[in-house]
Amino acid sequence: MAKHKLSETRIRTLPAGIHSDGDGLFLRVRKEGSRQWFFIYKRSGKRTELGLGGYGQGTAPVSLALAREKAEAVRQRLARGDELSAKKTFADVMDDVITVKESGFRNEKHKAQWTMTLREYAKHLHKKPIADITRDDVVETLKPIWSTIPETADRLRMRIAAVMDHAKARGLYVGDNPADWRGGLKDLLPPRQRLTRGHHAALGYKEIPAAIKALRAAAGISARAVEFTCLTAARSGEVRGATFNEFDLEDGLWTIPPDRMKAGKEHRVPLTGRAIEIVKAMGELATTDAVFPISDTAMVKALRKATGDDSTLHGLRSSFRDWCGDETTHSRDVAEAALAHTLKDKTEAAYRRSDALQKRRTLMEDWSKYCASGQ
Repeated sequence: MAKHKLSETRIRTLPAGIHSDGDGLFLRVRKEGSRQWFFIYKRSGKRTELGLGGYGQGTAPVSLALAREKAEAVRQRLARGDELSAKKTFADVMDDVITVKESGFRNEKHKAQWTMTLREYAKHLHKKPIADITRDDVVETLKPIWSTIPETADRLRMRIAAVMDHAKARGLYVGDNPADWRGGLKDLLPPRQRLTRGHHAALGYKEIPAAIKALRAAAGISARAVEFTCLTAARSGEVRGATFNEFDLEDGLWTIPPDRMKAGKEHRVPLTGRAIEIVKAMGELATTDAVFPISDTAMVKALRKATGDDSTLHGLRSSFRDWCGDETTHSRDVAEAALAHTLKDKTEAAYRRSDALQKRRTLMEDWSKYCASGQ
């Protein structure tokens, strides 16, 4: 059968119907004007049609040249005896990528974040054949979270790109990666917002006592979890993931294992009297190993109900740090250690051999007294 029957000029004037470019490549022109490439082949008497994308449609139009490239890739796979009738979906390839990458993840938390991002936020792509994914599909997937949670959105884009690169390497996708930022997405989505302190709205530390008073007056696990987060200056994820076996209440110590810490290092948190009271109270209600079996959303709602503004959980750490610097004589090193911050200065980090536990215990006692000063 002859190939290359069509031309870019002729395509623009084709009437509604199905038009062959030869050797299995066809263009379907619909009455409303849309044009769709597809490839047809037969195996054992069974006819199979594979979509190759739209001509002049959406944000990733498939040109005649690209359609021919995709068609040739299909022919090569058929020549090798590959089975194409059951097209792999994005979810199929995504699962393969996660399996391949598992051994390279730094810790379980990183693995869980990588997996969750694709499973939850890329649902729009899951059922689509990997060969048919377009840049427009990627845009529609990213749009709902691009402005609201920009950091997560950009991580999602990079992980979608990784799935598409994997598909290209296996011959399951032909063409430019539709999730590549410089490949066209930068012209279709607003500029990426850089995460700054302003994105974690922090309650002024002078308002903390009133917020703690409101939290203590509120019933429910969420209010207790937020108060505990504030008292320990911990990250909300560290609090939500806490289990009872991490606590030594006699010594007033909470030991967070490396796989739950951002820096991948064990972090010891000295507990004040009030923090211990909260853990004990949670133990009396517990039905699982989790100390605070709640969602991040529930905690945010409890915080905002107590403050009446758009304060964030992460912002509580900023409130603590500002209080340390403005209202106390505790050293910068001790305050940074309390926040489990990794020092960028390697020389300074090398000299700091201790986690300054006793000094941090004194600091957290002072912070707890300040938090309770609104009672």
